[in-house]
Amino acid sequence: MKKILTILTLLITSCTFSQDIKKGSEKEKTKMESFASKTGVITKFTDSKLSNLKSSYAVAKTRVRKINSGNNVRYFYQIEKPGKYSSSTAFIEYSDLVEVIKAFNSLKSEVDNDIATSPDYLENKFITEDGFQLGYFVSKGKATWYIKLEKYGSDNTLFIKDLEKIESNFLEAKNKIEELKK
Repeated sequence: MKKILTILTLLITSCTFSQDIKKGSEKEKTKMESFASKTGVITKFTDSKLSNLKSSYAVAKTRVRKINSGNNVRYFYQIEKPGKYSSSTAFIEYSDLVEVIKAFNSLKSEVDNDIATSPDYLENKFITEDGFQLGYFVSKGKATWYIKLEKYGSDNTLFIKDLEKIESNFLEAKNKIEELKK
């Protein structure tokens, strides 16, 4: 009888703890996912295409997405990198886009000094709340710029050669959102 009670107690305990682990491992929602997934309201998506973003190994499509959810409206800059089996997508909320542009300008002002220090490896980056990353790493006397679109997963990085292109694309998105807000 004691053996049966012991086994039953162990089973109940392990089931309880396994349920807690599942809750903790859930992926947190991005600002876009939280805003666009509200239940009980009508949600409308309106896209405005922007210039493509060319990277070293891929061409990413970019657009501004206006989301009407009930009486609320938000704007997101979207970068979509096609992959072999699926695509990686970043949704950058307007206020975050403004911060990304500021960070980009700051990073550009630091890159030459970082190269001059001749490190074995150095990485300098900006990360939004949703996990979008913009930055560069310095190795062998050369800086390589990158954008990481999503916090999780693989094949979600764009390596950028032409800094003017990324800067103009960010500004194009910011200007388009400001135009749509009027």
